[in-house]
Amino acid sequence: MASASGSEETNRGSMWELDQNLDQPMDEEAGRLRNMYREKKFSTILILRLAFQSLGVVFGDLGTSPLYVFYNVFPHGVEDTEDVIGALSLIIYSLTLIPLIKYVFIVLRANDNGQGGTFALYSLLCRHAKIKTIPNQHKTDEELTTYSRHTYDENSLAAKVKRWLEAHSYKKNVILILVLIGTCTAIGDGILTPAISVLSASGGIKVVSPKMSNDVVVVVAVVILVGLFSMQHYGTDKVGRFFAPIVFLWFILIGAVGALNIWKYDNAVLRAYNPVYIYRYFRHGKHSSWTSLGGIMLSITGTEALFADLCHFPVPAIQIAFTLIVFPCLLLQYTGQAAYIICNKDHVVDAFYRSIPGGIYWPAFIIATAAAIVASQATISATYSIIKQAHALGCFPRVKVVHTSKRFLGQIYIPDINWVLMVLCISVTAGFKNRSQIGNAYGTAVVMVMLVTTFLMIPIMLLVWRSHWILVLLFTGLSLLVELPYFSAVIFKIDQGGWVPLAIAATFLIIMYVWHYATVKRYEFEMHSKVSMAWILGLGPSLGLVRVPGIGFVYTELASGVPHIFSHFITNLPAIHSVLVFVCVKYLPVYTVPPEERFLVRRIGPKNFHMFRCVARYGYKDVHKKDDNFEKMLFDKLCLFVRIDSMMDVYTDSEEYSIMQEKKTEKLVDFLAQNRRTSNAISSDRELSYSSHDSIVPAQSPLRMGSLMRSSDQTQMVSDELDYLNRCKDAGVVHILGNTIVRARRDSGILKRIAVDYIFAFLRRICRENSVIFNVPHESLLNVGQIFYI
Repeated sequence: MASASGSEETNRGSMWELDQNLDQPMDEEAGRLRNMYREKKFSTILILRLAFQSLGVVFGDLGTSPLYVFYNVFPHGVEDTEDVIGALSLIIYSLTLIPLIKYVFIVLRANDNGQGGTFALYSLLCRHAKIKTIPNQHKTDEELTTYSRHTYDENSLAAKVKRWLEAHSYKKNVILILVLIGTCTAIGDGILTPAISVLSASGGIKVVSPKMSNDVVVVVAVVILVGLFSMQHYGTDKVGRFFAPIVFLWFILIGAVGALNIWKYDNAVLRAYNPVYIYRYFRHGKHSSWTSLGGIMLSITGTEALFADLCHFPVPAIQIAFTLIVFPCLLLQYTGQAAYIICNKDHVVDAFYRSIPGGIYWPAFIIATAAAIVASQATISATYSIIKQAHALGCFPRVKVVHTSKRFLGQIYIPDINWVLMVLCISVTAGFKNRSQIGNAYGTAVVMVMLVTTFLMIPIMLLVWRSHWILVLLFTGLSLLVELPYFSAVIFKIDQGGWVPLAIAATFLIIMYVWHYATVKRYEFEMHSKVSMAWILGLGPSLGLVRVPGIGFVYTELASGVPHIFSHFITNLPAIHSVLVFVCVKYLPVYTVPPEERFLVRRIGPKNFHMFRCVARYGYKDVHKKDDNFEKMLFDKLCLFVRIDSMMDVYTDSEEYSIMQEKKTEKLVDFLAQNRRTSNAISSDRELSYSSHDSIVPAQSPLRMGSLMRSSDQTQMVSDELDYLNRCKDAGVVHILGNTIVRARRDSGILKRIAVDYIFAFLRRICRENSVIFNVPHESLLNVGQIFYI
């Protein structure tokens, strides 16, 4: 007994020592990956270079606002000098409070590992609270190196907020709708920015030719827009190669012209830096001053791009570029333009171009037009990213995504969306024909995006930053103090063009919400109708089921269990392939999933069943590159799993065991070869740990004490199974996709029937098939049709 006990203690000691040796390199590897994806440190020289490059991507929209702001503030002309000074004071402090303080120094910090925008905020919330509406996450997903989250004290404010958000499903839907509203209005921004920027820049032609018809200006703007959208397939990297120098010259130009106008016309305009003139402005103009806020709002348009385009540059680079170049040059330009208007009240319509000295007019016109194109390019590219992120969230139909750069995966081009944007942009430009109405529409879109960002920042500050509630109230109060008056002002101009972004946003919101609703209901239906594991174990020749040579990849949205579509398939065609792999592709609320952690492979049933599950996980910025052979990746990961699985003879559909453990398992193999006495206990314990409560059979090992297979036997078994897999691959590979038709139940309400039977059905007919997304060749594609009633 003593000897046995001593042997047991020796085994336990060896196992503990093995765990230490195994865990230490894995912890070091995980730390290295986390540093790679989280801590991106840059040298000072590189930061300055990136700050210069950010001018061409981030600040184009904000920098072209001086082209049209004062005209939209005073569309009927200027009567009093005090009004100009008051409007300038509002512009100065709006630029200070919103872009500088709120976005540059606060909101930019709420990034998801360098990713910005509405979806970045939503992904942070989904990781820190269970508010994702599609419940397809498992605990293995939380072990990703990019899945950063915090733990809370049960009595802390953050824990209480987390429980409050998770308490009811309607709160999850409210947050989702809020995110979709911000997304849809940002898409409207991508339509209106090219329209107003290019139209305002081309309007400079009328300064030298006053008799020129406004229709000619519109035609020139339309031609530029057609050329701009036609070049999108070349990609941002090629189209925007000279963006940074152009925008840099633009800011130097407007800053120098502004300083010259202050010195040349009326330096008394500097009184506007006294905020008292804001009070005088509202007291004097009353209702007209309040409605003019819609025009002043245009001075901070493009601010949302600071956050949305954050993925291209680090936060310090954007902060340096804004504080050293953008902010001072804009202040000089607006101040100088106001000084010119005070002395030339009749020139407010074309104040920017008329304030430029005659000797540099045409170079300035060319630079202004180029800067307007740059501003348009930035919002168009951002729209592509928004659509891609919406698809990853399950809120947009499948569309073709073209990658225009091998170096930067974030640079994409979506042909279908590009031509839709072009048609809408040209329609807005030719339909309104003047900057005033487009400006009203533009202001409505911008202020709604800012309000959504403010509301989403509240749970971010509480859950992610764990800020004190007083700081949260202070941030929210100051933001709403500026944004709500702007919102109330643009509401008064809905009938003057402000309805356009609302109509665009409403259309996209209906599309996104209906698609997401049907996607969630379809997932819930598949979860409730999935096939039991006992049914899989009962498959065999007695049921007339035949195994045919080849490999079958069955695509499903389920990350666990066997989908109903599989039982539907073999009921109508009682034959399955010799090797069957259930493939689930899902998106997680992270910006990226490292390639080494992307695939999870598990075995379903005994080894002689040759059934597997493969879960491919992607972040909202990850993409299926066209040059990637998805079929080859699946087969390679399957072979890798077979090598790892040689250590165990247990069959499981556990969510815990994955090919991420290949390094740890390889080290375990080496240790077993060196230490035979502890191998039985280790093998048994490891197998038990790789199983879970959802295993299809009780988790037990057929390997008993003293009967461990020799290393040569294991090698032979792996070799045999790999040869079998390769023979099946040579026999042929078939991709089985579900061609599911979703219908509303007969007892459903009229709105649900319209949404599901008409809107969703139409979107599904015009969207791209899954076979195209995964580059599945048509000769190896098999569609299985069925109808789901939700």
